[in-house]
Amino acid sequence: MSDELNLAGAPGNALAGSRLAFIGAGVMAESMIAGVLKQGLVPPECIVASHPRQDRRRKLEERFSIRTLESNREALAGADLVLLTIKPQVLQSVTRQLHGWLEPGQVAVSVIAGATVETLVRGLGHEAVVRVMPNTPAQIGQGMSVWHATPAVTEEQRRRVRAVLRALGEELWADEEKYVDMATALSGTGPTYVFLMMEALIDAGVHMGFPRRIAEQIVLQTVAGSVAFARDSGKHMAELRNMVTSPGGTSAEAIYQMEKGGLRTVLSRAVYAAYQRTQTLAAREKSGQE
Repeated sequence: MSDELNLAGAPGNALAGSRLAFIGAGVMAESMIAGVLKQGLVPPECIVASHPRQDRRRKLEERFSIRTLESNREALAGADLVLLTIKPQVLQSVTRQLHGWLEPGQVAVSVIAGATVETLVRGLGHEAVVRVMPNTPAQIGQGMSVWHATPAVTEEQRRRVRAVLRALGEELWADEEKYVDMATALSGTGPTYVFLMMEALIDAGVHMGFPRRIAEQIVLQTVAGSVAFARDSGKHMAELRNMVTSPGGTSAEAIYQMEKGGLRTVLSRAVYAAYQRTQTLAAREKSGQE
């Protein structure tokens, strides 16, 4: 692992006594709230979430017993962490609402794809900003989050951010923002690649004659078991692949066909295309503020 990326050490309850404000209360916010409460990091009365729709606010109140508000500005009051869990398309309107309203002791945490630190700092008029790229398995506490903080974020604030992200799964801190963009293409978009390959494998099973339900069960366990085995073994992926590839066997034939079809190249191009798209979105957000 390079010097720029470091797995964070296990924190204690760095969120003890902290207050969290979620600006935008969609699926990611709900996942983060559920993770924080499940681990007992803060009580429900220390969390507030804002959302324009009353039915959404009511749902969150009923599920978590937290406080909800319609106003984004009102939600900021007294919060230590202000988590921006909004869609990219409403970023500009929300940052205009919040510009200059964050207090010096508050830190803004953004999970917005393509929103650079520069865009966030300028839009909010606030220097203490953290940019995070989580992924969808965070919804079940199995996510991968890569994050970067500005120099204005204190070590204590970083510990608080780390505690929230650990409630979603694993987290990786990067001292260069470029790695967050890379993570957007690799881990943020990553579940899409995995789901597509799983879907293709299930379809192949159906084509051979398996009922779809059975093919799905086989593929789900095969993928889950392979991931667990790879993690526990600590071996290089090529070594693991060679372990199950006998000369002239079924695995060798299957690998030959995948290599012939350019699977590695297609995956590499897909990841890089996602990375370029992230840069395009970032440039668009920046130009929209100028």
